[in-house]
Amino acid sequence: MSPLAASPATTVEPLVTVAARGLSRRYGAAVAVEPLDLELRRGEVLGLLGPNGAGKSTTLRMLTGNLAPSAGEIRICGIDLLAAPRAAKRHLGYCPETPPLYRELTVDEYLDFCARLHRVPSGRVHAAREQAKARCGLADMGRRLIAQLSKGYQQRVGIAQAIVHEPDVIILDEPTVGLDPHQMREIRVLIRELGTAHSVILSSHILSEVEAVCDRVLILHRGRVVFADRIEALKHFRAGHALLVSFTRPPAVEALAALPGIVAVEPLETGLFRVRLMPDAGAPQAIARAAVEGDWGLTRLCPEHTTLEEVFVELTRDVTGTKP
Repeated sequence: MSPLAASPATTVEPLVTVAARGLSRRYGAAVAVEPLDLELRRGEVLGLLGPNGAGKSTTLRMLTGNLAPSAGEIRICGIDLLAAPRAAKRHLGYCPETPPLYRELTVDEYLDFCARLHRVPSGRVHAAREQAKARCGLADMGRRLIAQLSKGYQQRVGIAQAIVHEPDVIILDEPTVGLDPHQMREIRVLIRELGTAHSVILSSHILSEVEAVCDRVLILHRGRVVFADRIEALKHFRAGHALLVSFTRPPAVEALAALPGIVAVEPLETGLFRVRLMPDAGAPQAIARAAVEGDWGLTRLCPEHTTLEEVFVELTRDVTGTKP
C-alpha cells in the first residue's frame, strides 16, 4: 500500500479526475503498453478489458503509481502523479486482484490501520471504518480475524480499504473474484453507487459485469487500445455495416443480394437475414422498396446490435498466446 500525503483534503472537486497522456511501458525491447491516452471524469465508471497479457495490470499499476511509465504523464485531480506522488495518491483508492490484507488482524483493526495510512483524521477513523464496512456488507464482521473469513469476504475487506478515506478515484482490479452470485450482485450495486460521486476504473474478465455497471469501456489488445467508447456505442458497433431484416414471405437469397449496396446476405433462420452493406449506398431504402414491390412482407429492418462479448471477441480474436 503506497504512502499518502499528510496534507488535509482539498475542497476543490475537479471534473476530470484522471488524465493520462502518451502513457506507455517497455521491458527492454518488449512493449507491454503502447502510448495511450485516458481521461476519466467524476461520476463515470470505466471498464478496462483485454485478454491475458493485453497490458491491463501494467496500465493499472502505472495509474496507481506502483510502476513508473517508460513515457507519458498521469494527472490525478490535476496533480502530476510522477512529480508529486504523495499528493496525487491521496485522491486514489486501489484494490488489486489480490487485496493487501494483514490476515492476523481483525477487520476493524485492519481498516483502522488503513484509515490512518490514508491520513483520515483520528476523530473520524471510527466513522470512516463503519461506513466502509456498511457499504461492503461487513457490518457484523468487525471482530473477525481476516484469516478466518471466506475468500469472498476477504475480497470485500480489500474493497473497504480502498474506499475508507473517500477517495476521488477508485481503481478495482477483478473485485468480484471469488464471490458468489449474491455477493457479486451486491458489489455491482456498490460500484454503481461509488460511480455517482467518484470516478471508478473497473478491470474485470466478466464482460456482463462491465456491461451492467460501466459507462465507458476501454479494450486493450497486445498493449494497444483497440476500442474506447461509451457502452451505448457497442450496440452500434457494426451499425452501417450490417442489418437484420425479416420477412413473412422471404425472397430468395439471390434476390436480396442483388439489391444495390448489399455486399452479402446470410440466412439466420426462417425469414431472417443478416445483410452486410456498403457504407452510404442506400441499401436500407432499396430493401424497403423491393419488399413493397415484391410483397415480401417486411417485418424487421434495423442495424445489427452487438454485445460487449461480441465486440471483445472480434477485436481480440487473433490472440494466440500471452505476453511474458
